[in-house]
Amino acid sequence: MQLLWFIPTHGDGRYLATATGGRAVSFPYLRQIAQAVDDLGYTGALLPTGRSCEDAWIVASTLVSLTRQMRFLVAIRPGLVSPGVAARMAATFDRLSGGRLLINVVTGGDPVELAGDGLHLDHDQRYELTDEFLTVWRAMPTAGYAYASGEQANLQGDYLNIQDGKLLFPPVQKPYPPLWFGGSSPIAQKIAAKHVDVYLTWGEPPAQVAEKIASVRRLALLEGRTLRFGIRLHVIVRETESEAWDAANDLIKYVDDEAIAKAQKAYARMDSVGQQRMTQLHHGNREALEISPNLWTGVGLVRGGAGTALVGDPQTVAARILEYADLGVESFILSGYPHLEEAYRVAELLFPHLPLENLPAVEKQHVLSPFGEIVANEDFPKQKPQERATSIS
Repeated sequence: MQLLWFIPTHGDGRYLATATGGRAVSFPYLRQIAQAVDDLGYTGALLPTGRSCEDAWIVASTLVSLTRQMRFLVAIRPGLVSPGVAARMAATFDRLSGGRLLINVVTGGDPVELAGDGLHLDHDQRYELTDEFLTVWRAMPTAGYAYASGEQANLQGDYLNIQDGKLLFPPVQKPYPPLWFGGSSPIAQKIAAKHVDVYLTWGEPPAQVAEKIASVRRLALLEGRTLRFGIRLHVIVRETESEAWDAANDLIKYVDDEAIAKAQKAYARMDSVGQQRMTQLHHGNREALEISPNLWTGVGLVRGGAGTALVGDPQTVAARILEYADLGVESFILSGYPHLEEAYRVAELLFPHLPLENLPAVEKQHVLSPFGEIVANEDFPKQKPQERATSIS
């Protein structure tokens, strides 16, 4: 099992749908989150894409030299960039980072935003373009490895006409950085089965995730391929169940009916099947947000994309994660508000209950101060929570 985190390049905060407790995007803050991800043992982090975000490639490039081992899951956008340019960007980042790049293939689901970027294709046409794009993109590094023998990438398609494409400087990861991809529509699943390494889903109830995984596996088998699977979820984990649900309700305490209506109106214009499935989980109604044990849709009332959170104490949240793992999910992209503090909270509370691969070794603590932080020289407090003193001095 691998856990990744999320770098909020569109801003962060303690509450949704309000400027109260909000944090603007700044380089020092993004650096803090990236270094926390790196130090705590997360596999890496997803950087979002779209006009509401800082550019993912620029942000990742500024953070890579400040981190040691974390990997950066960065988007390529078929239709907004050519496969050759994207392949060169990926190869350069992969080489200079020592093989720490993961590629998130994003076809896009908001026609208004896509039109603003000059892409005027309907839903299925964008996925047909993605098919051609990935056919070329996957051939580019191979052509680079075989450059001396004169191999090249060529494609005459309905959307792309690529002649003699090649990479002079191939990536570190062979044959190319792993391709991650999310899409719930039938055509998206076919593209995933044909091209990608990791198929992603948003945090739907386990039964729905199981159906999706089974469908993609069947399609991949027809292509003679196997895929790995990942899921994107928020997490609200606290020491007790009641504290976790209090934190969930606190996160949306400024969310009113007007905010929900505006958000749902924006999501309704999208042609993303995944977004439609997210919206159907709550229908814009805040009265019944726990749609599956410990799976809460409050985030999706005012946030597009991933709109569900696992809520509970560490043992319970870990059990829910393991339920997804039993379905075949290996990679979990998690997040929480605010992302800096929650990165630590998840690592401290949840990591010990999960079979993770890459946790850092923790050395025995040394005494830093005799004044209360640690008792005596090497006498660490052992009392249970209910045994704590109630007075404060």
